[in-house]
Amino acid sequence: MKYRFGGKEKRLVIGPYPEVSLAEAREERDAARRLLRDDKDPAIERQKRKIAALAAAGNTFETVAKRWHQAQLGRWSVVQATKVRQAMERDVYPAFGRLPLIDIDAPTVVSMLRTVEARGAIDTAKRIRQHVSAVFAYGIAEGLCLADPAGRFLLKALLPTPIGGSQPGLNDLAEIRKLHATIDASTGGPMTKLASRLLALTFVRPGLVPTARWEEFEGIAWDDPSGASDVPEPVWRVSAARMKLELGEKGEDAFEHVSPLPAQAVEVLRTLHRLTGRFPYLFHSNRSTHQPMSNNTIGYRYNQCGYKDRHVPHGWRTSFSTIMNERAAAAGRRDELQPIIDAMLSHRPRGISAAEFAYNRAKYMPARWRLAREWADLTMQGLSPAAALLDGYKRAG
Repeated sequence: MKYRFGGKEKRLVIGPYPEVSLAEAREERDAARRLLRDDKDPAIERQKRKIAALAAAGNTFETVAKRWHQAQLGRWSVVQATKVRQAMERDVYPAFGRLPLIDIDAPTVVSMLRTVEARGAIDTAKRIRQHVSAVFAYGIAEGLCLADPAGRFLLKALLPTPIGGSQPGLNDLAEIRKLHATIDASTGGPMTKLASRLLALTFVRPGLVPTARWEEFEGIAWDDPSGASDVPEPVWRVSAARMKLELGEKGEDAFEHVSPLPAQAVEVLRTLHRLTGRFPYLFHSNRSTHQPMSNNTIGYRYNQCGYKDRHVPHGWRTSFSTIMNERAAAAGRRDELQPIIDAMLSHRPRGISAAEFAYNRAKYMPARWRLAREWADLTMQGLSPAAALLDGYKRAG
């Protein structure tokens, strides 16, 4: 097809006959004329489409997602960046990481998200959808695809987030001690076992344990093996920023959280310090000593030990709340102790302002210490010292 553009005569090659039929050639000619009416050069537009197609074909979802992830590091915390990377590596890349962006459609994304939902991680599936959608938005901006198959419309195909309800957790002290003993006797290194103990003793939200850093723990003299230099009431101080990261999806208030460390928790920390005290994280990943353990490690161990759907990492909060409230009620002290138990779980009761809640948590600290020690004594009764987990591992090695 001959045509003029910008005062110059040009030629557009449509394709060889008979591979391109006359009817197809006429359609291409008419499309070229429409471009000319819009003051666009048909040959240039075809070249742009060809370049875009070649670029898109060489840019798989995984390669683009990694560039997108790198671009966000300046505005993300280290914890957030790690969580997103782990979610991509665990759930998204195995499903369609090797496909070009232009070849991924909505059913492909939905299939991956339903696999995540099938293990009960409904909120996680929704967060992953957001990440995948952001990657496609990044790809659109780079000219690698034209649409986002993971847009908000996809929420209509996902399961609704459950309202209320608590995570499954054991509510019998004998069963809790048996769970501890089972985890202690399980195969594998001591780090997961120590992480499980620390989570059980502090009953913080599970995401805080794998990402805990040594500088968050106060009052423990690491260079004194006897512990004689420890302050009487050591604590784990979790910054408001870290709490906000944990609570951001739930719309709760985020404050600094101070968790009392009873003697059994300090013993866990001292034992662990022999293993990882020279690294930034208490519990590092298998791949790098400068990256935190996966959020799923403790839960996987519970499943392997036969506690699937019976007790999950978040279930320690359920266990603590149920058992300690029942004990308070049996002692006729439910009204007195329930606000303290809520403060230990970083729950703000309805009808209490944020300022009042922050004040109450500080005011309740002596009582929180008493309950923390009581919980540790009740649940750790009859168990081997934490140091035995490390010593036994070294002998086996």
